[in-house]
This record gives sequence, C-alpha cells and structure tokens, in this order.
Amino acid sequence: MVRNLDFHFILISFLSAKMANFRASCRDPTAQNPPNVSSSGSGGVCMMRNTWRDEQHPSFINFISSFLSANSFHLNFVPIAPDFIFNCGGLSVAFVFVTNWDCNNYLPTYSRVKEQFANLYIVVTLPTREQNDSFVHSYFKLGMKLGRPTFVPVQDLEMGFEKIVKIAHARGVCKRQDVASKLRAERKRSVQGMDVFLRVITSIPGIGNHDANSLNQAIGSIESIAKASKDYILKNTDLSDDKIKTITRFFRDPKFYLSLKINRWEKKEGR
Repeated sequence: MVRNLDFHFILISFLSAKMANFRASCRDPTAQNPPNVSSSGSGGVCMMRNTWRDEQHPSFINFISSFLSANSFHLNFVPIAPDFIFNCGGLSVAFVFVTNWDCNNYLPTYSRVKEQFANLYIVVTLPTREQNDSFVHSYFKLGMKLGRPTFVPVQDLEMGFEKIVKIAHARGVCKRQDVASKLRAERKRSVQGMDVFLRVITSIPGIGNHDANSLNQAIGSIESIAKASKDYILKNTDLSDDKIKTITRFFRDPKFYLSLKINRWEKKEGR
C-alpha cells in the first residue's frame, strides 16, 4: 500500500514539470500552445457538479475549462454528489473541492467525507495562516483517520485544481500499468503452460508439434486428452488412427508409459 502511494506521488511530481507554466499561460490570452500531458497518455472525462460551478467566479470556471481542454479532458456539468469525478484509464476518482474554508463553520466540509466513493480526495484551499491552523485543529479534533479519505491542502484555487488533475491522471496511469502488468503475467503463464503441454504431448512416440497443436485446439488440456475417447479424437482432429491408438495407450496403459521412460533412461545411460 505504501509503495502504491509513493508511486502515485512520484507520478504527480513528474507531471508537475509539464503543468507548472500552464496556469500563467491561461491567464495570458496571447500565450500559444500551452504545455499539456496528453502525450503521456492523459485525457479522459471530467464531470463537475453543476451547483458547485454556480458557486464559483466565472473566471475560475474559464480557467478550469481551458486547463482541461489543454490536457485532453472532456468537461461535463452534471448533478453529482462530489464536486468532481474524473474517469482516467478506466478508473473513477472523486474530489470534494473546498474553495472557501470557513474557520467558524467547518462541519459541513467534514460531513461530505461520509460520501461513499472508493477513490475520494478532499482538496482544501487554505490561503491564510489562520485558515491553515483552523483546518489542522479541526482535523485532529474530529478524530479523522489519515488517508480515509486523503485531504490535500493547497494555497490557492488554481493550484488546487492542478493538484486534482495530477492526482486523477496519476491514478489513471497506475490503473493502466496494473492492467498491462496483469495481461503480461497472464500471457507469460499461458506461454509457460503451452510449453509444458508441448513437451508432454510430443514425448509420445510419433507425435510432433503439429499433432500437439491440433490436439490442443480440438481437445484442450492434457487431462482432457487423457480422458478423450479414440472416436472423439478421430472425429475432431486430423491425426491418423495409429497415432490416436498410441496416444490413448500412452495415457491408459501404465506398462506402455513406463516402458518409454525406462527405454529413454537406458539410452541416456548408454546401456
């Protein structure tokens, strides 16, 4: 679990270099080709809670829209419970974005922590020392558990949204890498299993790779071949009657199977 968290924040740090100057370029209407992370596999869908949008200044919504567009995200306004839901790489990540921390009324923020989302982050804007102290005091006063969910304090609105996009992107990258890793492991197991299958089947006298592949496609596993009848193998493969008799004898006649092993051992010993 610790390794996964470390990896997420390594990715976030790596992406920071690509996003660092984007905030300034958004504020400058003359800026051309702002940097983005789409070339590294970014992009996806961002859903914003429509009531949260209505509470923000239009200029900040414009910043969000421009930032998402530059990073290949599609923005939709929908009536959802969290403020944002990002879908990156097949993984959904939810965010509550607190843009105005009220030192005298912070309970509504913590009440939203109870919302049921597997991947939930609470991003809190704390531009002043007073707000920061209030947040830290309230966090421990209410007995919050670290990482359940994860709180992300930031100094300003733009920084907060950049953090949101970086976290969503990093989680998506991890998801894709995890899927790719599982596929590679599955393929490796499949290749190893086929190698064992070929070695066993081709150890039968007169049975070559073509015959083994034919049996694998038509019958299946070694166990299935061992249980298959002569008629079934003859009907579903192109093997000759003699080869099928040898196969069934190999699996069902212990004397035949053991005699093959003894003969191979004697040849190996040079007897």
